[in-house]
Amino acid sequence: MDLGLTDRTYVITGATRGLGLATAQELIADGANVVITGRGEESTHDAASALGARALGVPADNADPDTAARLIAAARERFGRFDGILISVGGPPPGSAADLTDEKWQAAFDTVFLGAVRLARTAAAELGEGGVIGFVLSSSVHEPVPGLTLSNGLRPGLAGFAKSLANEVGPRGIRVLGLLPGRIATDRLRQLDELSTDPEAARARNSAAIPLRRYGDPREFGRAAAFLLSPAASYVTGVMLPVDGGARHGF
Repeated sequence: MDLGLTDRTYVITGATRGLGLATAQELIADGANVVITGRGEESTHDAASALGARALGVPADNADPDTAARLIAAARERFGRFDGILISVGGPPPGSAADLTDEKWQAAFDTVFLGAVRLARTAAAELGEGGVIGFVLSSSVHEPVPGLTLSNGLRPGLAGFAKSLANEVGPRGIRVLGLLPGRIATDRLRQLDELSTDPEAARARNSAAIPLRRYGDPREFGRAAAFLLSPAASYVTGVMLPVDGGARHGF
């Protein structure tokens, strides 16, 4: 199936590893160009170099108000166009409701919530018909994840913002959607499993709760994301799609 990605250009934040990197790999494999970001200058440039000539690495912090405009300008300068953005933010640190201070909430809000909103708002102003804005969120949009109170508090709000934005920019032919990864085998998930007193038992228990009986591979997420960002998914907008091996039951 031709996804119509040839020479289209996407910005992907937080893409030096994990789900963002996997999405970049899949987009490039189908002929797209990508501008990837990360906080570290060396890791960002190394990741872009490994991806090849269709990738540009730009060190950036989502919490910086200038980041959004700078990334879009970089996409146009390097590749001559800007067709969409996948906003992937690092997971905020774990913690319980009782232990999280105002400072931790503010730091997470600036990076996870406000930074993502700013990126999406700027992209919406710059995109034309056929453009797309994607958010990498979490299964916590639908159900709290134990021990991840910051994420539980912020990501559902981003899903609400994404759906509101989809309604507003839809008449201009711009799509907005979210992906809700479940247990995908990334460094982040391995770190969370290691917080258990018995990580191996935790992994076995968590896998047993997934209908496919395994954690997902990042490339499986990347393929789903690449499809949703592509013109092949041109009538899909305003949705939050679980990519979780069937772990979320019901509608």
